[in-house]
Amino acid sequence: MEPNWLTPAEQRAWRGYMDGSQRLMEVLNRDLQQHHDLSLADYRILVLLSESSDGSLRMSDLADGVMSSRSRLTHQIRRMENEGMVVRDTCIEDGRGVLAVITDEGRRRLAVAAPTHVVGVRRNLVDLLTKNQLKVLAEVFERVDKAMGTS
Repeated sequence: MEPNWLTPAEQRAWRGYMDGSQRLMEVLNRDLQQHHDLSLADYRILVLLSESSDGSLRMSDLADGVMSSRSRLTHQIRRMENEGMVVRDTCIEDGRGVLAVITDEGRRRLAVAAPTHVVGVRRNLVDLLTKNQLKVLAEVFERVDKAMGTS
């Protein structure tokens, strides 16, 4: 069966998304690496942990939140633990699950890195778009997430 090939307009949108999103993530990651010795993935983990009510998340929930495999997340958390940003603990609720818990050092590093990240997001995305374009961008990716069953 022949695929439903993309039209020139669809291909332009798809390639623009692929190239622009990859370039944006690379720039944001490089800014955090150069200025704070954090990866964008580290930053995302610290944000999710800091936003939880008690500063902790089950590793399985954290893996879902950062869209990572559990084994990859385990390696990343181990590295972050060695740098004092997180600790792992046993989940009291069932005794089997493992929690990742943000430390004071993790909170400190997040607070120091957040302004750099926000400046990069503004400079490389938000300030380039109109309010309507931002609204459309949010709607598009909310729709994509919903269609994939992640929202």
